Amino acid sequence: MSTITLELEDELVAALRELDGSLDRAARELIVLELYRRGAISGGKAGELLGLSRYDFIRHESDLGIPYFNLTDGEWEAEKASSRSL
Repeated sequence: MSTITLELEDELVAALRELDGSLDRAARELIVLELYRRGAISGGKAGELLGLSRYDFIRHESDLGIPYFNLTDGEWEAEKASSRSL
């Protein structure tokens, strides 16, 4: 595990602490969620990094408004059409 040092404005630190109470935990969660949102890590890996099961991670991201499935309209239509043919 690596350790990094960041210089953050007091207002940002206060806002992070309000999220979770723990500055380290809040910063870790925001980093992991952003990596997941950008597609840099999987949902399983994100859950692992946050100490959550895959199911709990899916629920958590859903509560935060982060979609588990990130499909374009065309991809969604193709999925629906595919499921109708089953």
